Amino acid sequence: MKRPLFNLKSYATALFAIGLMTACSSDDNSVTPEPEQEEEQGNEEEAADSRWITVAGAKMGENPGDGNGGTLIYSVTSEEAKDPTVQIDPFNNGFVAPSNRTARLQASEDGNTIFNISYAGDTGGNYTKYLVNGGNDFEPTGSEISIAPYVGTAPRWIKLFDGDKTGAAVYVSTEHQVDDNDTPKDVTDDNYLYTNSTIGVVTLDLVDSQINNFQEHVITLSEEESAAGYYISRIDMPVLNEAGDKLYIGARVSKVDPETLESDSDFEILGSKTIVLDYPSLLNPTIITSTVGHGNTNGYRSINAFLYDGSVYQANQGDPEGSHILKIGSDNQYDDSYVFNLDDALGVEGAYILAWRPAGNGKGVLAYRHDGSEEGISGRGQSFFALVDLNAKTATKIDDIPYEVDFELFQYQGFAVDGNEIYLTQAPVGKDGNIYIVDTETGEVTKGAQLINAEGSHFIGTW
Repeated sequence: MKRPLFNLKSYATALFAIGLMTACSSDDNSVTPEPEQEEEQGNEEEAADSRWITVAGAKMGENPGDGNGGTLIYSVTSEEAKDPTVQIDPFNNGFVAPSNRTARLQASEDGNTIFNISYAGDTGGNYTKYLVNGGNDFEPTGSEISIAPYVGTAPRWIKLFDGDKTGAAVYVSTEHQVDDNDTPKDVTDDNYLYTNSTIGVVTLDLVDSQINNFQEHVITLSEEESAAGYYISRIDMPVLNEAGDKLYIGARVSKVDPETLESDSDFEILGSKTIVLDYPSLLNPTIITSTVGHGNTNGYRSINAFLYDGSVYQANQGDPEGSHILKIGSDNQYDDSYVFNLDDALGVEGAYILAWRPAGNGKGVLAYRHDGSEEGISGRGQSFFALVDLNAKTATKIDDIPYEVDFELFQYQGFAVDGNEIYLTQAPVGKDGNIYIVDTETGEVTKGAQLINAEGSHFIGTW
């Protein structure tokens, strides 16, 4: 007799069957020309070339760098972001993004809209949308909706790259299956069979604030892997393929000791895995496995996979040979002929990709730490930025950005992309810093606006 040891979170399926959920004024820093200036061609071109850059800071809760005190955002124009005389102080002047802990923010491709789903607390799972008006003026627009009945109050979600139309959120719950032969006994005496992972995936209409679809599936690894105690323990970072008919979901693989049913922390790392679903139906789950990279593909707070030149490029973490950028081809399988290892490219050991973002030219910026990174005030390793090239499979540390031991990017979320330029934040925990702008084509780095920090707090990116 198969006996589950833990309860599944399955109420979302019942709710979905019943029916789909339906759904601060401040100084304006905009540089929009005055009416009498609008006939001046130069000013028209300047306004047309500008976009909003939203900076986010995570406030300290109880410990420096924990980000549990909430998220504050503040927007400036791209011209202001490039001006080192401009000061940005979200911790004193910013808009509080609704969230019990660090908010999970997304932005429209033009930077004019911010999307947020609150993380944890009484408002956990609430989706809200804001028009960016400059400074701390984020104007609520559209209807609010809760996705908590489907994926809980602490959802992991991402905006799909489909023209700002759709978001996708996911959850996973697990249960160990044992065979006790109908004889009551202690759990440690039971015969372990495998661990099931029940995944839930919901897609959200970002325009009309309504649920598009919700599906739940039971995922089990191969018979050999399952018998050894391996199972999918976390999922995150959905991304669409170029054809728009498959959704890839990153996965973390954990292991239980089949003899004791206790968590096993010292085990052989399996090849990196991704769950593939039909889209938009969210049906027919399959699992693909890389033979190049080993470790997890779910990422953490930032987008972990991007579509470029017909393929999806995905970072992995916890790889014993150092993080890789992996490639999933148009056939929806890992392309194991593509080998991009960060240890080799950067000349370090134990490279760990914290966040990354390519521009449209296949060149991008990557945040990482590595073995030997000294721990700072937050208890996490010092971090660095690198310029990467997906085509050439190269990575070069960006030396024009200052680093110190308290500069860590564990919770880093966003890179604002404007053409070939990528905007990033540089500031150690609890210390001031600057925006930096990287021209991914030339490698030129420009020091921009000043970032005013607060005690124990840190910046988590630009949008």
